[in-house]
Amino acid sequence: MYGRWVLTALLVWPLLATLLVLLAPATRAKYVALGASLLEFALSVPLWWTFAPEGGMQFVADYAWIAPWGIHYTVGVDGISLFMVLLTTFLMPLSVLGSWSYITRREPGFYALLLVLTTGMIGVFVALDLFFFYVMWEVMLIPMYFIIGVWGGENRLYAAIKFFIYTFFGSLLMLVAILVLYFHVGQATGTFSFAYLHLLADLHDLGNLAPWLFGAFFLAFAIKVPMFPFHTWLPDAHVEAPTAGSVILAGILLKMGTYGFLRFALPFFPAVALSETVQAAIVALSLIGIIYGGLVAMVQPDFKKLIAYSSVAHLGFVMLGIWALTLQSVQGALLVMINHGISTGALFFLVGMIYERRHSRLIDAYGGIARVVPLFAAILTIVSLSSIGLPGTNGFVGEFLVLLGAFRTYPVAAVIATTGVIVAAAYLLWALQRVLFNPLDKHENEKLTDLTARELAVLVPLLACIIWIGVYPKPFLRRMEPAARQLIEQVRSK
Repeated sequence: MYGRWVLTALLVWPLLATLLVLLAPATRAKYVALGASLLEFALSVPLWWTFAPEGGMQFVADYAWIAPWGIHYTVGVDGISLFMVLLTTFLMPLSVLGSWSYITRREPGFYALLLVLTTGMIGVFVALDLFFFYVMWEVMLIPMYFIIGVWGGENRLYAAIKFFIYTFFGSLLMLVAILVLYFHVGQATGTFSFAYLHLLADLHDLGNLAPWLFGAFFLAFAIKVPMFPFHTWLPDAHVEAPTAGSVILAGILLKMGTYGFLRFALPFFPAVALSETVQAAIVALSLIGIIYGGLVAMVQPDFKKLIAYSSVAHLGFVMLGIWALTLQSVQGALLVMINHGISTGALFFLVGMIYERRHSRLIDAYGGIARVVPLFAAILTIVSLSSIGLPGTNGFVGEFLVLLGAFRTYPVAAVIATTGVIVAAAYLLWALQRVLFNPLDKHENEKLTDLTARELAVLVPLLACIIWIGVYPKPFLRRMEPAARQLIEQVRSK
């Protein structure tokens, strides 16, 4: 029976598969990793079919871990975390398959780290014990550090260390805040526990502590999002990371920050989060991220860095949708989280594929290549239009719902955010023109080869999701609506 064991299986299987990858012959490591990640995805798919939207937390497993300290292994998913788990298991096999052509050294180590990273990311999304959540948050950090630092570009060590220091600093403050919550609630109730639902139900009378605790959680999550001005680690990490690292960073890791706001910061500290000062600050930072991210992307000579800065703009829409706190805006924020993982992940795959042929990410190194690689050009155009938010693609649905919901709460901010869509169209369409449609005046580009069958196997599932969500988003909205509604009522009632 498909029940409480499934989330544990999703956490344990990648770790077991890590051993299989390390024990396999080096030339077979990538095949073992692909098989393991496909099995992980197959295990997760029934979550979609068996999930009951009105059922609250589901597939819950709760076992004592370090009982004297009130630490349990507690996992579960609702309409918010369900999609993050599925997005993770969906992108991982594509990342493994997409890396076959450029990971030519220390292959077992690279694929083993990807699998460990899978456990860390899923653990963050399913954890219902704050100690376990923190452990998974840190577990995720280590393999990504090595993926960037060992298999990245020329400045990989600088990018990896910067990524590690930023994230680790924020997470240490969050650990302090978790311990304060643990002792505060424990002294008030007589039950010392890290259980999420226990802390949420009995968290009262924080007094002057509340703003400081919210600030600690805010900093940890804002760095991960990343919100302006905590975003400076992101372009370096994206540019230096191998393609699979960039896809996972954009597709999944950035969502941990916005997920943290939805799961912890807002429900734990609603009075602080909804105070006029905090609302004004976060909405302002979100708008700056939307506009600033787009304008800086527009002037980037490096295609990969352009996509990295576009992530700052897209996640600005998510933060605006979360803080608008209407049903449409929260659902829109969740959809933008999903859609950004799909569309931006596809963009990073495409840039990586053309980089393998030309060994340059500079936009000026190309021009007119649509004549030489028409299939690549067609897919890059479709994915770029989805990232802009063209109606009929996934990007439109999420951003439209965010703007619609935000207009009810912050009408001026919604109007300003709308200009971000125009800026996105400007930087992506201009990049497309320079890469695909300008004169074919560079001799090196005349010999480029079009997409291979393996590369199409990576991109076609992403294209299918772009069209599916764009044309028929109802299955997604139906599954997330009860959880979004419950979150809004929970926050506004306190």
